[in-house]
Amino acid sequence: MHHSMAEGVRRVDFLPWEYDPTSEEGAAQEARRRELVADGAKIGTGVFVAPNAAVFCDRLTVGDRTYIAALAYVTGDLTIGADCSINPYAVVRGEIRMGDGVRIGAHTSILGFNHSMATDRPIHRQGTWSKGITLGDDVWIGSNATILDGVTVGDHVIIGAGSVVTKDVPDWAVVAGNPARVLRDRRTDTRDDSAPDLATELRAFAGRAREQAGDLLARCFEDGRFVDRPASLAGALEPAVRPWADAVEIADLLLDAPPPGFSAGDLVRRLTARQDPATGLIPAGDLSDDGLSGPAQLPASDEPLDPMQLGPMQLNPMDGPASYHVLSVGYAVRLLGGRLPYPIRAVHTLSDRDVVSALEARDWGAQAWGSGAAVDALATACALNIADFSAELPDGGVGPLHGLVGWLSASANPETGMWGAPQPAPRWLQAVNGFYRLTRGSYAQLGLPLPYPEAAVDTVLEHAADPYLATPEGYTACNVLDVIHPLWLAAKQTGHRRAEGAAWARGQLRRALRSWVDGAGFAFAPVTDGADAVAGLQGTEMWLSIVWLLADYLGLADELGYRPRGVHSPDPLVRLAPISDR
Repeated sequence: MHHSMAEGVRRVDFLPWEYDPTSEEGAAQEARRRELVADGAKIGTGVFVAPNAAVFCDRLTVGDRTYIAALAYVTGDLTIGADCSINPYAVVRGEIRMGDGVRIGAHTSILGFNHSMATDRPIHRQGTWSKGITLGDDVWIGSNATILDGVTVGDHVIIGAGSVVTKDVPDWAVVAGNPARVLRDRRTDTRDDSAPDLATELRAFAGRAREQAGDLLARCFEDGRFVDRPASLAGALEPAVRPWADAVEIADLLLDAPPPGFSAGDLVRRLTARQDPATGLIPAGDLSDDGLSGPAQLPASDEPLDPMQLGPMQLNPMDGPASYHVLSVGYAVRLLGGRLPYPIRAVHTLSDRDVVSALEARDWGAQAWGSGAAVDALATACALNIADFSAELPDGGVGPLHGLVGWLSASANPETGMWGAPQPAPRWLQAVNGFYRLTRGSYAQLGLPLPYPEAAVDTVLEHAADPYLATPEGYTACNVLDVIHPLWLAAKQTGHRRAEGAAWARGQLRRALRSWVDGAGFAFAPVTDGADAVAGLQGTEMWLSIVWLLADYLGLADELGYRPRGVHSPDPLVRLAPISDR
């Protein structure tokens, strides 16, 4: 379709929203419409096309009251709805379908085609191909934005000026950046002016938590040892290692120091005194001075020190009572400026083939959480060895990591992003909780991309909507962490359904902040009636990290003034070198 260029600069061509079809310009636009229709276009009523707009389309349909302003460049196969605007200097090329009420800012490029890039001839001799671009209804695209071929933009979307949109955008999303990421959902962005906004709530919470950190740590120190919860409220608990590590993590988060009354050196001594020199494992036991006076004994299930006893349900020594100590103690001593005295040699008795055989033998359906926890402990042991003992171990501490990561990447389900499978209600609990433990220890801790981030987001959001998670039994630190960490991790690679995730995260964050108990911290399961409803060290350490992850997912983590550095650190512990470097 061709037209002649008008001479001179006219106000209406650059400000076409001022066009009045009943004015003298209406007759000129009617002639313009007839010219376009003669070339095969379908043009609605009240349409304005500037005489100096370059409209060279193979097929063109324009809805009522739409305008194309001066010096816009419009080519290809276009369907444009009613009440749309293509502002000056915008480029709309290729196969484009847009709904009603789409506003395209000046200098924006909507490029519904790609150039072929075969290597057998120069690019200028090759053709183009198109997946097409779809823009929904009521979309506002800021100036200088770029939308690339293959993208679908949902209804009611706002795209910030200068954005580069490379992936689909969900309904109601506000996106910006290069590449564009979902910032929020327009439907949940309304705020009650009578209540403090979320950023203010976070600052107030963090200040209160720091003021009360000393009291909540002292509350859980009884008879010379840290305990998870006071015996007077939760009943007597066996002496354990984890409360000491949790106390170190809480103090690091809120006080940027060891727990009051302890030196870093003394705490490192207590946490590592029972490490077995041969395996590197740390058994359960009492870390009070009295408890450390006897010999350290590993549980029988962790002996002998023969390479792993690889049964169908075990990946020793990463299963059993000592497995979590790899994470909790390994990170706690690093927060204190120390390291484990001995490498975790047990993992180096395993070959890549041993690990793959053990993983294949597991029940990844009914026991995905336990399987993910075993992977977490195994990967963490290797990561700690790389970080602290690479010069002392023959393979630099890598151990069976390449076999582990290779199997994981090959075995993830591309349709769900998971390693586990759905089960009877709650349908995705095992799979999603196992996904968190597995990816925390492997992909996140080693700085590796997830195999199928979009599919994982779909599954996690389906699980997040499960009514079970809203029940007293289902609302626990584990279950909230096991949703937000996968969403947070996947968001490093994709903006897929980000607005939906943000809406969920916003609600969870406000609910979590309301669960803080002054002077006591967080309970692991704050709305149950049992012992887990008593605030303690485990609940406080986990929820402080959950609050950070939720806030960071929403772009608000700076308001907290703290950043996890331990088990729930957002930063990789090490980065796995390519296999060719081994």
